[in-house]
This record gives sequence, structure tokens and C-alpha cells, in this order.
Amino acid sequence: MKFLDQAKVYIRSGDGGAGSVSFRREKFLEFGGPDGGDGGRGGDVWAEAVDGLNTLIDYRYQQHFRAKTGMHGMGRNMTGGKGADVILKVPVGTQVFEEDNETLICDFTVVGQRYRLAKGGNGGFGNLHFKTSTNQAPRRANPGLEGEERNLWLRLKLIADAGLLGKPNAGKSTFLASVTAAKPKIADYPFTTLHPNLGVARVDAREFVIADIPGLIEGAHEGVGIGDRFLGHVERTRVLLHLVSAQEENVAEAYRTVRTELEAYGHGLADKLEIVALSQIDTLDPASRKKKAAALKKAAGREPMLLSAVSREGVEQVLRALSAIILESRGSEAPVEVDTRFKY
Repeated sequence: MKFLDQAKVYIRSGDGGAGSVSFRREKFLEFGGPDGGDGGRGGDVWAEAVDGLNTLIDYRYQQHFRAKTGMHGMGRNMTGGKGADVILKVPVGTQVFEEDNETLICDFTVVGQRYRLAKGGNGGFGNLHFKTSTNQAPRRANPGLEGEERNLWLRLKLIADAGLLGKPNAGKSTFLASVTAAKPKIADYPFTTLHPNLGVARVDAREFVIADIPGLIEGAHEGVGIGDRFLGHVERTRVLLHLVSAQEENVAEAYRTVRTELEAYGHGLADKLEIVALSQIDTLDPASRKKKAAALKKAAGREPMLLSAVSREGVEQVLRALSAIILESRGSEAPVEVDTRFKY
């Protein structure tokens, strides 16, 4: 399945049905009077968060959604039926914006949440409504009101507990594949990951969701490389795991590059809790490992964790550190130990 995290759609609610002009005509009933019914309401357009979706790919193939027009009124005081609604099913984490792509309309954070995006038009009055003492046989009825139409943007921000950050080839996808059942693309060249991946990690009988996004390079906030368009997927996370590859010549500079892009992006990402880890340490000898860990500690201002997703060295410790922070942020009643050496 292809990943799509933004889509533009056109929606239109249904028009109201027209009222009816009708008169009661029965044998032996000389003065029947008006009996035209009202028109039915037009259908609404709703958005609903559903389980089992993690992409907006459905809206690549259909962008126009129109609800049904209400049924017209009929004689014998029969009101027309309501037009059928249209429901846009979206994954949890979807935000709906106005056409300017800046004004937020609604934010879906839980399964089952619904929001009416466009209200159907009211049905018109039948001629029965216009009967008065001086007008016993009105021959007029109202047309139904028109429905609403608008262009909207759907933007998906994945719901995850922890987010992976780092430059390209920092080992993020390898780490995700190592600790979850996710199968991201892994290769020895930059930008192997072209779209976010999700996986569920498990440690000490606790589970949490990890999101991996494409790597950041200098100038990403200006569109360099893949840019920073996928950073929105880690906005909702409780903690960030910042991986710095041990194969970097200057690990301090690699760390500062990503931090600069986070600050340029904004939206509170730079202020999130962060665990810094030196990854791919299986490629270093003990002396080089110690030297690069010291350089990274100086740049980050705290002790980095050491891990290798290939040899599994340090992986359990990193997962436990992430799990502790996530449980603490959830307000868990169970006591958890957070190692403050690695916590930002």
C-alpha cells in the first residue's frame, strides 16, 4: 500500500427537497384544502476516524464527494425523505483544514470521532404551511435550500509514542526492523526511507508505537533533500529518539544539524523529550567508540546511549528508557525508573 499523508477534497452537502403544492380531493369532500408536504433535508457530509487505516491513499482516487438531495414533498401531507449522508473515513491522527491549508477545522485523535463538515439544506415548505384565514387555497411552495460546498485539505499526522530522528543512514530503519515487526526498506545509500513507517515495540510486557521518518539533512526546512514535510508525524510523540551514526566523521556536527532543523521547523518539536543515542557502534573499535561518545556528549549536553541494532547491543536499554518516559508522560500509576542521564 502506498503512503499518502495529504490530500485535497471537494465536498458538497445535499440540497433540500422542494415543498409540494397539492390539494385534498376526495369523493363527498367538497372543501379538501391544501395538503402539500414539506421537502426532506439534504444529506450531510461527515468525517469519521476509523480503525485499520494508516494512510489517506483512498483520496488519491476520489476527491469529489456529494451528498444526496432530499426527497420532494408529496400530497396527503407526506414529507420527503432525508437525502443520504456521505462519510469520509479517515485514519486516526487526521487533521482537516480549510482551503488555505492553515485554518484547522477538526483533529481526529480517537477511533469513532465524527465531525460534520457540511450541513445539508433544509427542505422547502409545502403549500399547507401557507394556508391562512384569507388564503384558504395557497398555490405556492418553497424550494429547498442549497447545500454547502467547500474545498478541504486532509493532513495525516501519525499517532505514535516515540519518534525516530536522525540524518540519512543513521540506522533508524534498521532499529525499527530490529525491535518491531515492521519491514522498512534498508539499504546502504541515503534516503532509503521515502515515507514514514510505524511499528509496535515490546519490552518488559509493555508495548508502545514507534514512528520512523525519512532522514533530515542541512537545509531540510528549505526543502533540501526530502525536506521536513514528514516531521509532522512525530509532532504527537511523547519522546524522540535521536540516532547519530557512529560512521559519521563528526558526530557532534551531525547532531547539531538535526537539532537546527527541528528548531527551524517549530511546532514544539525542539522542546520535546529527547534521548540521544550513538548507533551502529558495532562498526567501531573500543577506543573510537569512547572518543565519539565523548564528542556527542559534549554536543548534546548529556550522556548518549550506545546501541547497535545489528548486534542488539544496547537495544534493550534504549527500549526501556523510551518505555519509562512514555509511561511517565501517560501518568502511569505503576512506578517507573527514568535514567536522567539520557533524558533531555
